[in-house]
Amino acid sequence: MMEQPIALIGFMGVGKTTVGSLLSEKLSRPFIDVDKEIERHHGMKIRDMFATYGESMFREEEKKFITHYAKQEGTILSLGGGAFLQEDIKTICMEECLVLFLDISWENWRERLDELMEDRPVLRNKTVEEIRELFEERKSLYQAHHKKFMTDGWSEEEVADHIIESLQLK
Repeated sequence: MMEQPIALIGFMGVGKTTVGSLLSEKLSRPFIDVDKEIERHHGMKIRDMFATYGESMFREEEKKFITHYAKQEGTILSLGGGAFLQEDIKTICMEECLVLFLDISWENWRERLDELMEDRPVLRNKTVEEIRELFEERKSLYQAHHKKFMTDGWSEEEVADHIIESLQLK
């Protein structure tokens, strides 16, 4: 299991990047934030990619990057909240990676909404009710996973430690 890539999934803003970074440090494994890699490669923010090229171009890039990194031994991947919208991504991750779903309740996630609005293009111009619908819809995407970790009431550090303990990675 130590060599199998780990893919962190869950709704935007749940803490995948922070938890992934902590796991990387604690397990001495490389960490890849797929969204950041796409931004670095294209030299632009995802919100600008959405505005300039549209969501479909971004989703193609997302699939290409995840397909590549999901086959790299020992990596810890943080996937964007919408990555599992694509069946190809879901399939490759379920076959190649240990997929960990970081879950959060709507009430706890709602507290983070204001800080997430600017950098999350899929949240723009939506009401709180529409965002809640998106939150609930996406939960069904994340049902394809190997293990679920509820993050309510836990710091990112505690979530990372709990993952390591429960998977017996050390």
